[in-house]
Amino acid sequence: MAGKSFDVIVIGAGPGGYVCAIRAAQLGLSAAIVEREHMGGICLNWGCIPTKALLRTSELYHQIHRAGDFGLSAEGLDFDFDKVIDRSRKVAGQLASGVDHLMKKNKVTVVRGDGRLAGGGRVAVVTEAGEEMLEAPHIVLATGARARELPGLEADGARVWTYRHALKPPHMPERLLVIGSGAIGMEFASFYHTMGAQATVVEVQDRVLPVEDAEISTFARKAFEKQGMEIRTGATVKSLARHADRVTAEIEQGGADIQLEDRTPRLPKTIDLTVDYLRSGLPRDAYARARVVRSGRRYASVQVEGWQDNRDRMFAQATGHFLMPTREG
Repeated sequence: MAGKSFDVIVIGAGPGGYVCAIRAAQLGLSAAIVEREHMGGICLNWGCIPTKALLRTSELYHQIHRAGDFGLSAEGLDFDFDKVIDRSRKVAGQLASGVDHLMKKNKVTVVRGDGRLAGGGRVAVVTEAGEEMLEAPHIVLATGARARELPGLEADGARVWTYRHALKPPHMPERLLVIGSGAIGMEFASFYHTMGAQATVVEVQDRVLPVEDAEISTFARKAFEKQGMEIRTGATVKSLARHADRVTAEIEQGGADIQLEDRTPRLPKTIDLTVDYLRSGLPRDAYARARVVRSGRRYASVQVEGWQDNRDRMFAQATGHFLMPTREG
């Protein structure tokens, strides 16, 4: 089935994908970008941007509580939690609209839907109107990452959250357990703790922010504990019991078991693109291979190629930038 033809198709409209599509268009190529959700990707919509908006609110809330230190008086201070969350979503939405504008400005065709490789330089996109077929000699996979659910700690959106639930929570928790003390985990712990929740952070390694320098980890821990946050390093979650009104987590630290209740974990992300994704669109007499073409401390550029058995024709190729597991985290 013939479809719309382009010089390059980008799957995923995150910061890697939409920049790639714009640059391709600027160089004179006809470009299309496929996105199933929001323009701008996870960072803009569900990561860096909305979390910073929340942290700005908590920072102001914290500073106002210290008004007396500056000779000021602030009484009856309170907050509307729904409005706090709504502001962060509006900030993200405004920037996502800006990416939409960049697509129009650079004449990049945006196709909303779920894209998959169909082989032979084709991309099948399931849209609200049905399936649409796109064709291009060059296909870029920029699908990003997703939250990984750990066995026994699966999110339900009510008591156990992923980062998305934490950004659009059903309620303001009274107590919170964050599993993992990386930058994202500590951001959520800091925000909710400042806004009034009793936050506990559990980290399997021997210090918080384990990918940072040891001096930074030590300084950060002292600052957070001074604010009243409880931090347990060298600890793991052994089990999780769910009840109608609470969740009880069993934490093992130094060989001792600890019971903690009412928790919301931040779960790590993992790569959401594998060679199997490409293989799903290959003919039966073809195979796929992947090779790292560039790597750094916490990323790798992986080139995925689809070949016929006779190895004389490569009909699909894509390069994506992935977060890779490292010893540092």
